[in-house]
Amino acid sequence: MELDLAGMHQLVAEQGIDAETLDGALAEALRMAYLKTPHAAKHARVVIDNRAGSFTVWARDEIKQEPTEDDPHPAPQLGEEYDDTPKDFGRLAAATARQVIAQLFRSAEDEKIFGAFSGQKGRLITGVVQQDANDTSNVHIAVGDVEALLPRREQVPSERYRHGERLRVYVVNVARGLKGPEIIVSRSHPELVRRLFEREVPELVSGAVSIMAIAREAGARSKIAVRANAEGVNPKGALIGPGGARVRAVMENLGPEKIDIVDWSADPAKFVAAALSPAVATGVQVVSEKNRTAIAFIHDDQLSLAIGKEGQNARLSAKLTGWKIGIESSEARAKAQAAKEQSGEHVSAAQDETRAAGNDAPAKDPSSENEARS
Repeated sequence: MELDLAGMHQLVAEQGIDAETLDGALAEALRMAYLKTPHAAKHARVVIDNRAGSFTVWARDEIKQEPTEDDPHPAPQLGEEYDDTPKDFGRLAAATARQVIAQLFRSAEDEKIFGAFSGQKGRLITGVVQQDANDTSNVHIAVGDVEALLPRREQVPSERYRHGERLRVYVVNVARGLKGPEIIVSRSHPELVRRLFEREVPELVSGAVSIMAIAREAGARSKIAVRANAEGVNPKGALIGPGGARVRAVMENLGPEKIDIVDWSADPAKFVAAALSPAVATGVQVVSEKNRTAIAFIHDDQLSLAIGKEGQNARLSAKLTGWKIGIESSEARAKAQAAKEQSGEHVSAAQDETRAAGNDAPAKDPSSENEARS
């Protein structure tokens, strides 16, 4: 059966697909098509002759074997191969060839996309919002000729994504899906904040400053802990920038979301105190390093600031540090400490009075004691 194999090879070569790949896929597809024809043999293979531009279906029939005492249910043996190429197979073969080539083209395109984006995982990319009427829960982001998916779980509740709007997104994952490469992006991921700062702060790229931890409630507030890796560098100042230009540029990409930048410290007490910013902690008591629990003492007039609206500041501080943080009034602590000390003084004074009374008691006359015995 003849096929225009030369033309097919030239066509797939333009897409970077080698002739062996085409021949292998075409032979298997033709074999599957043959098995669907009436009276097809169960065992067959397709041999493609590139020189002649043709293919042949070689079939083998099963030959039943006589049962024996040792093998009562013998497996059938295969007979000699014979040419079983259907005479009216031309139209089906041509259709099969077109399907194979189309599938190879799709696979090649998918591999290009996957190869291009597999290295983009964990990075920031810019795309254009494309709304899909058939997929209202997700947002499609066009990045060149490729569409990435912004699922509902990765969206910011307060954001509205308008068709045609340019948007920076964080690439969460790139994987092979049933319908080709799946590129999942996010607007709510904490690492989005890190990547946005890296675009604005040269010190982060050079390594002079490091972002040690990020806690984020997307659309509302983020807390970032930073440290300097070089002498003479102010890590918070580097992220804020001259006149706040750098942090302002990041916030423009995040909408109304606020950003707190604090100093990271290896000392848990210092880190917890810094994390509660803008509230100022008068002291931090580490309750248990094993359980990572601590108590921060705050002035009464700053308690609401330390806790934050609906507990947001305290919650983000705990996420940032990885510690369970209790917040107590420093004034109440001072009063309790003073009362404890005063109570201790009263006890000490009472003990002193008791001892003094014992010393002032009149001494007994030994002679009178002897007379009493006699």
